Amino acid sequence: MINIIDFRRDKSSLDRITRGSFEDTRRAERQVEKIVRDVKERGDSAVREYTARFDGVKIKELKVEPADVELAVQHAPDGLKRALDEAAQNIRRFHGRQIRKSWFMRDKAGSRLGLKIQPIEKVGVYVPGGKAAYPSSVLMGVIPAQIAGVREIHLVSPPDRSGFINEGVLAAASLLGVTAVYRVGGVQAIAALAYGTQSIPRVNKIVGPGNLYVQTAKRIVFGDVGIDSFAGPSEILIVADRTANAAYVAADLIAQAEHDEKAMCLLISTSSRLIADVKRELINQVKALPRRRIIKRALKLHGALVLVAQTREAIDLVNRIAPEHLEMLTHENGRLLHRIRNAGAIFLGEHSPVAVGDYFAGPNHVLPTGGSARFSSLLTVDDFMKTSSVVEYSRKRLNEAREIVSELASYEGLEAHRASIAARFSSQYR
Repeated sequence: MINIIDFRRDKSSLDRITRGSFEDTRRAERQVEKIVRDVKERGDSAVREYTARFDGVKIKELKVEPADVELAVQHAPDGLKRALDEAAQNIRRFHGRQIRKSWFMRDKAGSRLGLKIQPIEKVGVYVPGGKAAYPSSVLMGVIPAQIAGVREIHLVSPPDRSGFINEGVLAAASLLGVTAVYRVGGVQAIAALAYGTQSIPRVNKIVGPGNLYVQTAKRIVFGDVGIDSFAGPSEILIVADRTANAAYVAADLIAQAEHDEKAMCLLISTSSRLIADVKRELINQVKALPRRRIIKRALKLHGALVLVAQTREAIDLVNRIAPEHLEMLTHENGRLLHRIRNAGAIFLGEHSPVAVGDYFAGPNHVLPTGGSARFSSLLTVDDFMKTSSVVEYSRKRLNEAREIVSELASYEGLEAHRASIAARFSSQYR
């Protein structure tokens, strides 16, 4: 059901499991490029055709009318609406502390330097849908954009076979007051946001999770539009010692495995007894779960219980793998935290499962995957901001700098650069 690896004797098997967790996109590129190009050229008509082909529904109006949003909100369970409201408060409180403001400085010569920090104007938020519903992805994509001050937020999500978007997704969109919602998903939604159609405006940046084809589309349109990241299947790595509760460890591995057959689920431990107990718990807990086929497949393909000799070796593996989610279930979490360099989100202690971070705690659940936590971060307010430098030199300060600038420009063979400085001090141009 799950791989058992004694890392003290076998150091190659783990590489195979972790390397295979990030999906190869080459097989999808040709099909995705064709759809993107078609939507770019034909707009709404292409979007409708691909929606009929892939989602099995013919859509007349791509935009969801406000009255339809409110009707869906009325039908959404009250408990869900309360949960969304409380989660939104936590997410807003956490992201509210991330705001950066423009700043300026002056030197003795009177010049002014600074950074002008301002929001992106238009953003598209992709929310997966169709067979499943992810209102939590609405909160995670929209709230940091609103805190940043984004003027227009356009949300896209695949319709079901009746042409409707899930009522929970619409309830979340209504709660936050997004600019508009469109019943379109997949590659055609990404292309529409990137290039604009008759019904869907072109945006400056696209954020949000999605399957292989959606992520490939984001990569293809990047450059014409900004994206948050290129995300792969979900990942969890748990570092646990003999003090950990095996039932909790197993439950958290299973929680990530139910996302996708390609999800990576790892336990690294110094305790052979814990590994044996977790294996037994996995077998018992999976039996009653509705997505057990997906869970078993994920655990078999990209799951492992890894025995290491020392805790230091476990942390070294964490930093090498750079997982999306890292749980620390040891008796020395505080000390070990300072040694963790590469992880998308870190959860400390037995009462901090990944699930609470996915929905409620406050930090964003859009996280780097496939080892990209070595160089990238979770979605934050900064992802919806752009920065411009400001330079305002006085004549005195420019005169002080002219010799140095001219020296550097001449060395690089850019004589026009040097001349642009000299012109300010030439009587010819006064």
